[in-house]
Amino acid sequence: MIKVDSAIIEGFKKFDTTSVSDALDRLGIVGGLHGIRPVVEGVAFCGQAFTAHYVPCGVVKGTVGDFLDDVEPGQVVVIDNGGRTYCTVWGDLMTINASQRGIAGTVIDGVCRDVPGIRKLRYPIFTKGCYMVTGKDRVQCDGVNIPVAISGVQVKPGDILLGDDSGALVIPAEKAEEVYRVAEEIAKKEEIIEREVRKGVSLREARAKMGYHALQTRK
Repeated sequence: MIKVDSAIIEGFKKFDTTSVSDALDRLGIVGGLHGIRPVVEGVAFCGQAFTAHYVPCGVVKGTVGDFLDDVEPGQVVVIDNGGRTYCTVWGDLMTINASQRGIAGTVIDGVCRDVPGIRKLRYPIFTKGCYMVTGKDRVQCDGVNIPVAISGVQVKPGDILLGDDSGALVIPAEKAEEVYRVAEEIAKKEEIIEREVRKGVSLREARAKMGYHALQTRK
């Protein structure tokens, strides 16, 4: 796992996913996690990934969530359940544990359950939906801290996950500083455009001044 400077992670927390997504586009990096949506609106998250991979159960049944004890505060749990929507891999007990221990959030290529409890604690969890049927005896965790996929996008242990009401994305750890610099530039230019528009400048003029239509274009 690549350890990203904590100052970079803190810096990403001030950005929204749109600025970072544009930065990824400019650098030719696929990072948007299509179909992954927040269960709790108004709750953002950012942190390095602790990954878990799930497979269907065989004759011998495995466990579904005991790995959570190994996740460090500030990390984001990233669960690859193969996009399965017929059974859950996250519920209220895991939410309580993660919330108490300062885990930054959870991203699931699949579904969760116990939504009232998640919303009561306002825990950041991003999924492909909700469904009450348990994953026990249906799927099992067969590996942690290995490369996994969310919506067809690779997530490695230590990659940075960022999420807000617009969705979630992944920033490869080895590209974190470069993505941060580009996102900062884009965010500043969009702030200038916003100030100009609020002062009465036309949208066309304000955008042209900052090169808005090419902010995300790959150089």
